[in-house]
Amino acid sequence: MTMQKSQSVSVCMVSGAEAHRIGRALESVAAWAGEIIIVLNEDVRDGPEEIARGFGAKVFREPWKGFIGQKNSAAEKCTGAWLLNLDADEVVPPALAAEIRQVVGQTDGRRAAYEFPRCTYYCGRWIRHGDWYPDRVLRLYRTGTAHWAGEEPHAHLEVRGLVGRLHSDLLHFSNESIARQIAKIAPYHSDFVKRRLAAGKATGFFELAVRPPWRFLRAYFLRLGFLDGWPGFYIAGLSAFSTLTRYALVSEAKLPKPTSP
Repeated sequence: MTMQKSQSVSVCMVSGAEAHRIGRALESVAAWAGEIIIVLNEDVRDGPEEIARGFGAKVFREPWKGFIGQKNSAAEKCTGAWLLNLDADEVVPPALAAEIRQVVGQTDGRRAAYEFPRCTYYCGRWIRHGDWYPDRVLRLYRTGTAHWAGEEPHAHLEVRGLVGRLHSDLLHFSNESIARQIAKIAPYHSDFVKRRLAAGKATGFFELAVRPPWRFLRAYFLRLGFLDGWPGFYIAGLSAFSTLTRYALVSEAKLPKPTSP
């Protein structure tokens, strides 16, 4: 049975070299979204534009303006009454699609935006505990009620109005391997150090000795990460290591420069 399109919903995406996975994301919305808008980095040549047009998307090539600028640019091009922001490594399953179609069809106008849980596939299993779940993301909003803000690379929606909650999961396929995940966190460490130094904040005993083990204990025990098997243990351990590394890098950045002997 063909699903009827919801002309009120515009799906907006920004994309880099994502040809290996953008098709799965687009396939999950193409049957019911009124339009799909994609802002593609102008220097990308690995084929996502052809894949996107195959699903009926409108593609715009633009210079990289950062996540905030790029996401706002994509949103400005949408014509629907509601906008759904989607990343190339995410999939909207039928249950979430049904919830979205239901709320955008309501006419009471009490909610300006909606958030929903995001479930990540990692190391061969869906992660449903620890620091990674429910990982609620705010992605569905009425046109004109929100804009992307924050500090790069941590873009977030600032909404004017009430935010509701949906119950179904958005599916997340962000890390194909442990090596890919480790490679992705290094830039976030650098941004953290820059912000910390700009604010004039130092690193002390608490940040180095207390925060890392607390992050592990919280993720693995308090948030039941142990129920996710060995990936849950690894995620908790990586969270602790990442926390330790961020604060150690701040201390390193404050070290005096070496002088010639």
